[in-house]
Amino acid sequence: MAAAAEGQGPAGPGGPRGAAEADADGMGLTDLPGELLELILCCDVLGAADIGRVSCTCRRLREACQPRGKVWRERFRLRWPSLLKYYSHTDGVSWLEEYKARHNAGLEAQRIVASFSKRFFSEHVPCDGFSDIETLGCPSHFFEDELMCILNMEGRKGLTWKYYAKKILYFLRQQNILKNLKEYLQRPTDRQSFLEGAVLIDQYCNPLSDICLKSVQAQVDDITDKVRKVLRTKNPRHPSLASKAGEVVIPEVELQRQVLDAMNCVLYEQLKYKGNELDYYNSLNSYIHQVLIRRTGIPISLSVLYLTIARQLGVKLEPVNFPSHFLLRWCQGKEGSTDIFDYTYIDAFGKGKQLTVKECEYLIGHHVTEEFYGVVTSKEVLQRMVGNLLNLGKRESTDQSYQLLRDSLDLYLAMYPDNVQHLMLQARLYFHLGIWPEKVLDILQHIQALDPSQHGAVGYLVQHTLEHIERRKEEVGPEVKHRSDEKHKEVCFSIGLIMKHKRYGYNCVIYGWDPACMMGHEWIRNMNVHSLPHGPHQPFYNVLVEDGSCRYAAQENLEYNSEPREIPHPDIGRYFSEFTGIHYLANTELEIRYPEDLELTRATVQKIYSSGKE
Repeated sequence: MAAAAEGQGPAGPGGPRGAAEADADGMGLTDLPGELLELILCCDVLGAADIGRVSCTCRRLREACQPRGKVWRERFRLRWPSLLKYYSHTDGVSWLEEYKARHNAGLEAQRIVASFSKRFFSEHVPCDGFSDIETLGCPSHFFEDELMCILNMEGRKGLTWKYYAKKILYFLRQQNILKNLKEYLQRPTDRQSFLEGAVLIDQYCNPLSDICLKSVQAQVDDITDKVRKVLRTKNPRHPSLASKAGEVVIPEVELQRQVLDAMNCVLYEQLKYKGNELDYYNSLNSYIHQVLIRRTGIPISLSVLYLTIARQLGVKLEPVNFPSHFLLRWCQGKEGSTDIFDYTYIDAFGKGKQLTVKECEYLIGHHVTEEFYGVVTSKEVLQRMVGNLLNLGKRESTDQSYQLLRDSLDLYLAMYPDNVQHLMLQARLYFHLGIWPEKVLDILQHIQALDPSQHGAVGYLVQHTLEHIERRKEEVGPEVKHRSDEKHKEVCFSIGLIMKHKRYGYNCVIYGWDPACMMGHEWIRNMNVHSLPHGPHQPFYNVLVEDGSCRYAAQENLEYNSEPREIPHPDIGRYFSEFTGIHYLANTELEIRYPEDLELTRATVQKIYSSGKE
């Protein structure tokens, strides 16, 4: 990280003065040729502090270490190699100033990340929690680079820093992607690439992944080149071979058919692309970069890929928002014809099979009206892609944060900001999660202005949201649980221990406990707690489970895990700062709430696992 001191380097006895002094033969550093001097000063064992001291020694070395020169550029490259991509023209860049700016951005990033645990331990980061990040006085890519440095720290330490760095980076990148999406939607429709739209959706739902239009386009271009090779063997004079991508439109139907045949050969025979029938409802099928990696997808994602390649080879296919199964259409008659029988319909999910109108109806098992065979815009294609993700987000059972549902709602409302149905769904979701009550009120106010008939549902949510805000104001700080209290004497396990559930077999880590079950009567009844020998009158533990869920487990159902291992839970860093290899160490905020658990955990671990090795 930027705050960590760099290697002090071999300045030698006497500090920087020794750098310019002559050796026993009378040859000093300043007597060396310029190129050799630069080579020495660019050595990776020297740190920024060394270069700063050397440049203060004499005029010759000051000139060698000038801010815009090779030495500081190399220092910047060695320290932050991933940032050089932001400098298309390096002439005139003050690398010393860039180094200072990146260093200061790193310090600021660390300060903000460190503050998040204390500020937001008891709640989700609120909407205005990122306000100080949005007003940063440094380049955003410097700030993001430091966050990536934190996330890429090796080892099992710094878990809390990584947890909040990830949240901040997630927010920053999504904000930038939303801005790009809105700019995309404002363009004329003929400048809205279907592939770019698919990439924007992919990026928003996977903001921490390295996804960019350039790399996705390069992979599509590679497939297109393979199609050209096949096409060349069939027709060496085909017009699409003599032009660059997208520069020609082939009018002859037979020449177009040759392109589509070559595409089917490459995509489905050589590269083995196929529709994912076995795991259709996996969200990865909707992300274009995953479609290219896994070579499988759903009808709409495979159609975007198919359409893009065809258009690059001069065949103008069009998207068709067919119910239950997205299709493409290929004109066989007069261009722009409104007769649905002038088109052949292509099923990219079904290995590029070409269908008649009647066969399209067989595909979904019922008759549809002509309007469903019409072409749709890029915005409508994105709407359907996001709608698929929305439905998947509603189905998610293990992700208790409903991240996919939240992301897809953001995307949908970016395209249709006044859609009352989705605004209400967003308000209900935030209300259910107990997060961002102020934003819930803003959404409800917007809904009421758009559709006054919603006043009943809006009024109910407003009332309960205001009650939530009032309860939050009344909170007087964290509850501290001392094990020495008489009422806690039956609590056997402590924070940070890796446990196993006796009945269900899952591995988990304890992050909280109560001396008795604190859930309501309905939960106790639904979970059949009274069937346990000790019922609800025994300690219960909050645990993070390896499947990503959070559960509330009875003491009699838990046992020490004989083979403790890391628990891959997304919230692990919210509560713990380090995994020792046997147990977790509570972070500062959790330790405040359970001040006597750390020593007990260490004693328990030493007793259980050291005795097992003897």
